[in-house]
Amino acid sequence: MIIDLNSHKAQLVLTALAASAATVGVLAAYNTHTRRQKRRDLNDDVLRSLSAHEAKAKAALLDGATPGKTDTPPALSGDYSEELIREQLARNYAFFGEEGMEKIRRGKVVVVGCGGVGSWAAVMLVRSGVTDIRLVDFDYVTLSSLNRHATATLADVGTPKVTCIERTLKQISRWVRVDARVDIWRKDQGGHLLEDADWVIDAIDNITTKVDLLKYCHDNGIKVFSSMGAGAKADPTRIQISDISHTIYDPLARSVRRRLRMQGIASGIPVVYSTEVPGDVKLLPLAEEEFKKGDVKELGVFDDFRVRILPVLGPLPSIFGLHVATYILCEMAGKPILNPLAVKGRKKLYDKMWRDFLHREEKIAGHALNRLPIDEDDVGMLFEDIHRGRSVVPPHPVPTRPMAVRWDPEQPLVLENCVILEDKEVERHMREVFGVGGDGTKKRPEELWGAETAQVVARRAEEIRRDREWSW
Repeated sequence: MIIDLNSHKAQLVLTALAASAATVGVLAAYNTHTRRQKRRDLNDDVLRSLSAHEAKAKAALLDGATPGKTDTPPALSGDYSEELIREQLARNYAFFGEEGMEKIRRGKVVVVGCGGVGSWAAVMLVRSGVTDIRLVDFDYVTLSSLNRHATATLADVGTPKVTCIERTLKQISRWVRVDARVDIWRKDQGGHLLEDADWVIDAIDNITTKVDLLKYCHDNGIKVFSSMGAGAKADPTRIQISDISHTIYDPLARSVRRRLRMQGIASGIPVVYSTEVPGDVKLLPLAEEEFKKGDVKELGVFDDFRVRILPVLGPLPSIFGLHVATYILCEMAGKPILNPLAVKGRKKLYDKMWRDFLHREEKIAGHALNRLPIDEDDVGMLFEDIHRGRSVVPPHPVPTRPMAVRWDPEQPLVLENCVILEDKEVERHMREVFGVGGDGTKKRPEELWGAETAQVVARRAEEIRRDREWSW
């Protein structure tokens, strides 16, 4: 089809197209100009607000007052433009809504332990609108802190961890109240450090102090969220949020849970933990003089906190801290996170495996047993993490009916002396090694299953011994 460009109709069409293009160009230019002007106006508002805030803070210092200490949170007191606050927290308002954000902005959180986990939790809480936060940690930034700490820089080495976090939080949020305490929480005098807390974050490395803090919060009705160990872990997909009673194979979580149970606390404490068992990564050796001091199970820098360098992959503590912050924000806003159902579902399998294990031990003993030194969580860890869900007998198939059984009848019933087998293999093992249901003749387990299987059992036992080292 040939169009005559000199015709009146063609000229009208071309004129209309040119006018439309010009209109679009003018509108685009106007919108660009408007956006730039809004950004300039917003920047001017921020600068004016910051100048006024700093001037007021200086005047308060000259008058001997403590800036920011008012009954109304600074986020609502007029020290900083409410419009600017809402602009900064716009994504959070879109997610939680007015009522939820009101609760978050009026909430108070105490972070006990401000290392790799606690520092990241504190940063994300304040970025999300928490206005009142207390930081408690006795420790100072070292060069080795820089691989995982949320705010520490080279310039912070040798300074308190809480101080460098405070500086960063005030750079993020000009309305935040930060109470930085270079201090250590102890059960006999630590109540004042938790005063008025809506939530407490336990990011303590020392097991005894961790358990003391959790018990104190439980007994005094203080909401507390606890972080288990991120050291020597590498798999972020194994990180879970759960009640302490539902933790399955984290060795630190198991130690904390057992100590709490001995003090009458079985559940009610949310935690972040990893189901990954430390692999070939080992604790760095202690100097001989450290062993001469006595019990080296505890880690730290005081008389009851032994010095031990923990191998840590930097991203893992940060992921733990982000889990903590997310959980608390959702709880404060009234949008709680449910416990992961997939992990809880696995417990049914381990309960059954444990009951079957108990029945076999009763057959070996010849009488009923009230308890075993191995519980359901131990069986779960044995199956999932030590034997990787496979039979110990080569070629290590995935059992359709996995069972736990004692390996060597001449050794005590401890986790190192237990293995995973298929149900038919267990029947044979019980008959030919323990003489249960057989003709009375017995074999050594390595004779029945071969030298290769015995070597695998020995390697798995060594893994369990490493796990016990990390448990304490």
